[in-house]
Amino acid sequence: MKNKPSGFPVGMAPYQVTVAYDGTEFSGFQRQKNARSVQGELENALQNLGWLDKAILFAGRTDAGVHAEAQVISFQIEWKHGVSDLKKALNDNLPGDIAVQEVKTTHGDFHPRYDAKTRIYHYQIYTSETRNPLFERFYWRVWPAPDSEILAESTKDLIGTYDFRLLGCEINNEGKNTMRTVDFAEWQIMEGNRLFFIIGARSFLYHMVRRIVFLLVKIGQRNLEGIRWNLINEDAELPAGLAPAKGLFLEKVIY
Repeated sequence: MKNKPSGFPVGMAPYQVTVAYDGTEFSGFQRQKNARSVQGELENALQNLGWLDKAILFAGRTDAGVHAEAQVISFQIEWKHGVSDLKKALNDNLPGDIAVQEVKTTHGDFHPRYDAKTRIYHYQIYTSETRNPLFERFYWRVWPAPDSEILAESTKDLIGTYDFRLLGCEINNEGKNTMRTVDFAEWQIMEGNRLFFIIGARSFLYHMVRRIVFLLVKIGQRNLEGIRWNLINEDAELPAGLAPAKGLFLEKVIY
């Protein structure tokens, strides 16, 4: 292989791959012993192509039921054909709810998790008193509709660096630091009573986006105290709950 990155055995090269998936039927991204996972399906497909490593690297874990438009993974494989052939071969070996969107070679030190500068998620809501079967798989149906002005104002208060433990976010065994910096967050109002929440940060706590969406919706429905009040007050009382996983998408990872 020409222009092969240094530091790998002859014929081996590192690849950066962008993957989309419908998370509905998965127990989450990360491989699990007795449950279907996105990682497991990807590694099975790679093994069919002669991949010999034990585990792929990935940008981040998504929970059971959460989707991705652009999850990023990386691996090394001995592959004698081009990247377009590798993309086709992977997709031929993947189930219908996972698809490789892009394949490219990368440098040997690339790590999809630690090299990420920003992760962008979006959350989908539709407001209706009656369910719509065409939306139910990928949207959270909310009723009554939250006030859009209150949503917008409360969302502005998220931007910056805060201890998100004060909003009831969890740490999931990855250290005890609950400080996170939100680079941007906004709501987009779409046709058909649909609302899209978009948020970007370098890293997120466990269930952080779903917790934030839930709180914003409750604030918009009930005109509760804003997000900032809760982020700066240890004793703030918050409603318990998470937005459903089905409305959440990992939209993009920026390097």
